[in-house]
Amino acid sequence: MLFEMVKNTMMAALGAQEMLREFIEGLVEKGQLSESQGKTMLSDWSEKITSAGSGININISELIDMVIGKMNLATKEDIEKLNKKVAALSQRLAAYEDSRADAK
Repeated sequence: MLFEMVKNTMMAALGAQEMLREFIEGLVEKGQLSESQGKTMLSDWSEKITSAGSGININISELIDMVIGKMNLATKEDIEKLNKKVAALSQRLAAYEDSRADAK
């Protein structure tokens, strides 16, 4: 669901960028903007989109972390800690079983 929202947002941004490009090209063709003004506007728009995209990535990452935290899901670090504990317990159990076998 979150992926779809992000995807739709990015597609809307790309669609808006394409529409703006076509609009500016139309203004240039009609002589209402010079070619250099059109290029400047497109360049400014692209820079704003790029910087906004970086901000979106950061915000999405923070949102995902927050949602995972609220869902009380195990993180990669939590799973790694548990794997180490299981490995240590497995070694202790094997040593205990070996000592019991030697005692018989």
